Amino acid sequence: MFLIAAVLQVGPLTLIPAVIYVFATAGTAKAVAFLIWCIFVALMDNVLKPLLLGRGLPVPILVVFLGAIGGFIALGIIGLFVGAIVLSVGYTLFLAWVDEDIAAGPTASPGES
Repeated sequence: MFLIAAVLQVGPLTLIPAVIYVFATAGTAKAVAFLIWCIFVALMDNVLKPLLLGRGLPVPILVVFLGAIGGFIALGIIGLFVGAIVLSVGYTLFLAWVDEDIAAGPTASPGES
């Protein structure tokens, strides 16, 4: 459940049931410390993820998502990361190939002036 929520970009929302569980089962000091840690993690997720993803290639999030899901289906947990990378690199190479063909322009066939 947590893995699916993290892939769907609602990871911090999955911390709410965990915090409720810790408050119900652990002491108050441990539960408050866990709550503060969860708030810190949620803020880091909202700050670091855009910074780290923004420094990479300009790949649409749909390509990354499809690569992650396809990799997960094909290879499991490792494929979750490898699939997104492979599809992103393939997408970038495809765009470079298309741009190269456009930049070259139409070529004149022999005999034409």
